[in-house]
Amino acid sequence: MELCVALDLPTKEENLDLIHKIKEHNVWLKVGLRTYIRDGEEFLKAIKQINPDFKIFLDLKLYDIPNTMADAAESIMGLGVDMFNVHASAGKRAMTTVMKRLEKYDNRPIVLAVTALTSFSEDEFKEVYESSIASKADQFAKDASESGLDGVVCSAFESESIKNITSDAFMTLTPGIRPFGEDAGDQKRVADVAYAKGAKVDFIVVGRPIYQAKNPSEVVLKILEQL
Repeated sequence: MELCVALDLPTKEENLDLIHKIKEHNVWLKVGLRTYIRDGEEFLKAIKQINPDFKIFLDLKLYDIPNTMADAAESIMGLGVDMFNVHASAGKRAMTTVMKRLEKYDNRPIVLAVTALTSFSEDEFKEVYESSIASKADQFAKDASESGLDGVVCSAFESESIKNITSDAFMTLTPGIRPFGEDAGDQKRVADVAYAKGAKVDFIVVGRPIYQAKNPSEVVLKILEQL
């Protein structure tokens, strides 16, 4: 299991300061929608200048018609990131189109599909998808696996079931991890590191417990020790 640190701070300068504080650790860095829209490709380059060994997860959750998603995925190839994601609810044709477009590249990034956002409660999810989170997450994961993707974004509570219906090699990345029992914030389905390990999670995403700490490097080290 690997740690992915969410770069969700309000300014580019605050994110860069955080990166400098944790630069000696072997972690992934998640660049989300707000950060990328605000700071763009130059921010990705700045990360690599601080530590070329950092791996970058570009968390944009592509969701559009199949050809547009494939065009966007091909554009992402020029950014030098190591992982990105799409929405599984775009459908199998869209996901297959993305993966076929990337076949010509020798070193493509890891591609994940978002199943159910961890901000959803069970009732909220049913209003949108007319299904339980667990059953729909399983279906989305099966669709993503059959479409050639490498794994999915899900909560820790869906990870083990998804592994069972796909394979242990099919990756799960889980946001909403609160390693030391911190407040859930705007997340509904949160878990700690021990639960994630038991659920065979491959990547955990941790944001607030790290960047709100007085000593982010110390918190990262404690999490890595648990992994």
